[in-house]
Amino acid sequence: MAIFAVHYAYGPMKAARRDEHRPLHREWLGEEFRAGNVLTCGPYPDGSGALIMIRAESLDGAEAFLANDPFIAHAAVDGVRVVEWTQVFGPFDS
Repeated sequence: MAIFAVHYAYGPMKAARRDEHRPLHREWLGEEFRAGNVLTCGPYPDGSGALIMIRAESLDGAEAFLANDPFIAHAAVDGVRVVEWTQVFGPFDS
């Protein structure tokens, strides 16, 4: 399986929507982390967005996986960028 870097962009207009859905978003992330699909995740300190590292078979698979995130399902994110990433050194098993 490939590793994908998922960048969420946050803007002020959807802050209340994110606040409303954050508990379910974090629950989903935790479940997927325990299942091995989410490798690591967290928000950027400046509030501009977040990074989620995931495993998926393909870009289409990564996008389908992300459709289950409550932030995506409830349109709480202003932008999403998904790119395949190659680990050279690091903690994630190949």
